[in-house]
Amino acid sequence: MNNVQPNIVSLLVVVSALGLVTFAIITATSFIKISVVMFLLRNALGIQQTPPNIVLYSIALVLTVFISTPVMKEIYKQTQDPALSFNTIDDWAEVGQRVKVPIRTYLQRFTRPAERDFFLAATRRVWPKEIHETTTSGDLGVLLPAFMISELRRAFEIGFLIYLPFIAVDLIVSGILMALGMSMVPPTTIAVPFKLFLFVGIEGWSTLFHGLVLSYA
Repeated sequence: MNNVQPNIVSLLVVVSALGLVTFAIITATSFIKISVVMFLLRNALGIQQTPPNIVLYSIALVLTVFISTPVMKEIYKQTQDPALSFNTIDDWAEVGQRVKVPIRTYLQRFTRPAERDFFLAATRRVWPKEIHETTTSGDLGVLLPAFMISELRRAFEIGFLIYLPFIAVDLIVSGILMALGMSMVPPTTIAVPFKLFLFVGIEGWSTLFHGLVLSYA
């Protein structure tokens, strides 16, 4: 019985950890910004279903893995201590504390100080006194929401810059159609091919992907 119990503990912890993988990918990586930018680009091009959602999510996931590789390697390094047997709750608690270090460093690097300050101050009004008194700006409970908002802000900034040239194409096409007396022709029918030509001509996919990756340099 003593040999079975540690195995059950390890299995339960592993299963629980796997269940949190999706949550961690969405909240604590570049997946937020990259996926939002991909969808904003598709809307700006005016092609609502191409590329399909699964393709955009796959692109975001692949780029996220590439960007997060140093963090994942550091996490793996922190768990390779021979002293950890992974057979008891204490061992897994120790692993959790060690894993927090590289994650906290990553989040702090890409979180706006103003957002960290807000959520730290908000703990005084939202959380019980005994909890917020021991909370710092480096706690994950503060960093995670601050990081998500910071990433969304940067994603919409990029989306705004993406929209500008395509709006110009829409206006030019609409103006030409009005001048030709073809007001009954939907401008999007004519504008979409020109948008695609413009995007391909400037190597838009490569430029966008390179910029997204290097924004985490």
